Amino acid sequence: MKHFSVKACAKINLGLLITSRRDDGYHTLETIFAPIDWFDTLEFTESDAISMECTNLDLPVDDSNLCIRAAKALQAYAGVTKGVAMKLVKRVPFGAGLGGGSSDAAATLNALCRLWQIDVPSAELHKLAVKLGADVPYFLEMKGLAYAAGIGEELEDLSLVLPWHVVTVFPEVQVPTAWAYKNFHRQFERPVPELKTLVRRLCDERDLSVLGAFENDFASVVFEHYPVVREVRDALEASGSLFVSLSGSGSAVYALFEERTAAVKAAEAMSARFRVNMTPAGFRMA
Repeated sequence: MKHFSVKACAKINLGLLITSRRDDGYHTLETIFAPIDWFDTLEFTESDAISMECTNLDLPVDDSNLCIRAAKALQAYAGVTKGVAMKLVKRVPFGAGLGGGSSDAAATLNALCRLWQIDVPSAELHKLAVKLGADVPYFLEMKGLAYAAGIGEELEDLSLVLPWHVVTVFPEVQVPTAWAYKNFHRQFERPVPELKTLVRRLCDERDLSVLGAFENDFASVVFEHYPVVREVRDALEASGSLFVSLSGSGSAVYALFEERTAAVKAAEAMSARFRVNMTPAGFRMA
């Protein structure tokens, strides 16, 4: 019986600029995705049917779960009759803007191509991923920093990594993505900075002067509405970090640090109250 496990890493957003609202209700955006070393583990075992269990009992394991949806979508596309028993060891908090569910779905697609021994063209796998969620293609196809546009599915591999240590804090509140999109302060008319150019200056030249361009359009409303998220931001800003931002629509907040000792100190201080992750400089997904 075939059995193996894989990691599903989370991400942060370096800048998230919402540029318009489409007729279908979706918003277009520009952002830089960066992976962090906060991960779930998924175990896959050959089975006659598709099933799932999860260590976090608050997460559904029915057809509303992205891993189940990914498995069934791939099964239908490939005409596979085989099943899989999945176990999700959940560590990445959900409702955090870290893309944990999307990463789990991408890991499921990749793992089941291996388990079921099917060769799906990358373009077709991309289409399946987009239907599952806008962030899923990033986790499916990228390892380091990537520029994203459209609804997040138009990707460009930047062949870059963040040269700083990243401390990510989950303030223990969940921010509904639909609420964030309904309430963010719109700035559709503003000129959008060239994020791809600026992130190259940031990572290759260590030009910290460009950091101010990496705004998150969800930040102001989330910080206004959730005092504990604002408190985490303020604490990280006071900890000697280079830059602090909300990830995605929140509630996770991250900080970049030049020195590992400062990052460790900040992470230890925040871990007294919150779930915290520290990602080393230069991290890439395996």
